[in-house]
Amino acid sequence: MTYSSSVALGRRRFARRHQNAVSFNNHERTIGPISNTIILVILSCLIGLLYLTQVTKTNANGYSLDDLQKQHTTLQQEHDDLELNAARLQSLDRVANSPSSQSLVSVSPSATVQ
Repeated sequence: MTYSSSVALGRRRFARRHQNAVSFNNHERTIGPISNTIILVILSCLIGLLYLTQVTKTNANGYSLDDLQKQHTTLQQEHDDLELNAARLQSLDRVANSPSSQSLVSVSPSATVQ
């Protein structure tokens, strides 16, 4: 038996001797309603798990981001305070070393009021 005749025998409904008619079986396999429902439930569960993992990661990153923002605010306030103190200390030195303050005359009290 050759390859073509063996393939043809698989396609015939009734394989008779010396018959040259070929009939194809067009039997399509489909998913039943119960299997379809189970597959949809499983897919929705997987999508739900994926969503939950993404939300959990975002929430965890949100906590660390909030901590970093609080730390940034604290450090910014400390920086502003240090700039203000530095400006105050530099202003005293500038006034003492300025030429206008050098030309001032110190006055001693001549008498007291009674």
